[in-house]
Amino acid sequence: MQQNRSFAALSFVVIVGVGAALAYLQFRAGDSFAAGGIGVAAFILALAVASAIQVADQWDRAVILRLGKFRALKGPGLFIIIPVIDAIPYWIDTRVITTGFKAEKTLTKDTVPVDVDAVLFWKVVDPKRAALDVADYKSAISWASQTALRDVIGKTMLSDMLEGRDKISSLLQKIIDERTEPWGINVISVEVKDVLIPPALEDAMSMQAQAERERQARVILGDAERQIAEKFAEAGKTYEHNPVAFHLRAMNMLYEGLKENATIVIVPSTAVESMQLGGLAGMTALTMGLGQDGANGNQPAKKPVAVETPLPREALNGIQPVKLAS
Repeated sequence: MQQNRSFAALSFVVIVGVGAALAYLQFRAGDSFAAGGIGVAAFILALAVASAIQVADQWDRAVILRLGKFRALKGPGLFIIIPVIDAIPYWIDTRVITTGFKAEKTLTKDTVPVDVDAVLFWKVVDPKRAALDVADYKSAISWASQTALRDVIGKTMLSDMLEGRDKISSLLQKIIDERTEPWGINVISVEVKDVLIPPALEDAMSMQAQAERERQARVILGDAERQIAEKFAEAGKTYEHNPVAFHLRAMNMLYEGLKENATIVIVPSTAVESMQLGGLAGMTALTMGLGQDGANGNQPAKKPVAVETPLPREALNGIQPVKLAS
């Protein structure tokens, strides 16, 4: 702990200066022996005063031992001790202190080696116990934190450790605080910074997460297909008892296809009969109407043709509508 010795140094310089001035006056008076005595006395007095004057900062507490026994706690500010008889073995910092600690290659409850980094926030609340009850409280806190962290890791599953860092931090704070309380130290909080797992296990967990997401996507897609099938079934029941609606829907689909794509559409004769389009004459009238609309500027001047084919249904199985350049 760096001490504030500026005031003591100033006192030493002032006393030595005054003594030197008095010794010089005695020397000028012709008494050299007295001058030497004044100089030596001033130097010894300056050393004693400089050693007796102590200044503690606002956050420091000085532990004073008198002939080896605890005398008092001093600070902050200016205070005086008896040189040689009193000693200050410890200057205790009462501010919040951060200490980093970690556990390397520690096995979890499910035997997975992990590296865990954490930070401990603590402060000294009883400087007397921190100085007298433990030899080096900073090292003791560091070792107590590491052993507590290893103990917690050994009792925790890897999944719980990755998901519940706050829970682990609270448990660590409780354990470390119980161990350091007899030393006059209060643990404010513990923060787990990082949990490192082996690269091979990290890749396996990444593949597992990817497979889980793909499974969820397939489940969602299957559910969507089921809902679509249910809607089509409801629509089929509606058209089953209402042929007029089915006829209008079929004509609308055919009209939109001819209107937008302007292609040749091959329609089986059975489909034409089921839609009641009126045979080839009806189809020709429909296409001529579309062509007339294109000539009037409503649509591009293209003449799509719908041809009724007498091919049987068995010959058209598997045939899909083919789009050709107009």
